[in-house]
Amino acid sequence: MDRSEMLKRVEKYIAQYPDGNPKTILGQAKPRMSDTPTQSVRLLGQVHTMGAEKYGAFNWREHNVSSTVYYDAAMRHLMAYFDGENLDAESGLPHLAHVMACASILIDAKHHGTLNDNRPVTELAE
Repeated sequence: MDRSEMLKRVEKYIAQYPDGNPKTILGQAKPRMSDTPTQSVRLLGQVHTMGAEKYGAFNWREHNVSSTVYYDAAMRHLMAYFDGENLDAESGLPHLAHVMACASILIDAKHHGTLNDNRPVTELAE
């Protein structure tokens, strides 16, 4: 393929984007936050704010946290939701938002090296 043919392909590719900007191509290769439901992120933030007021912001980065503590909390919220209870009695926020918060703390603690991974060892473990 010669240079002019390659340029035509690139121009055609760029023309697929409404702004025709080459940065758009690079931006589209990254995770698309526009595909994330905003209401769930807002609720996640509300649960984290409540937790920050109660325990301190990002406390799991300052102290080790155990997988089972957050698994147990997430499962209690998930089971309450499954039993038909939408809102947590203490916070007034959706149980499912609490489940997301538990999962996000586990992910963040692992990323920052403060997760005590005390899950039971199984044959399925990586």
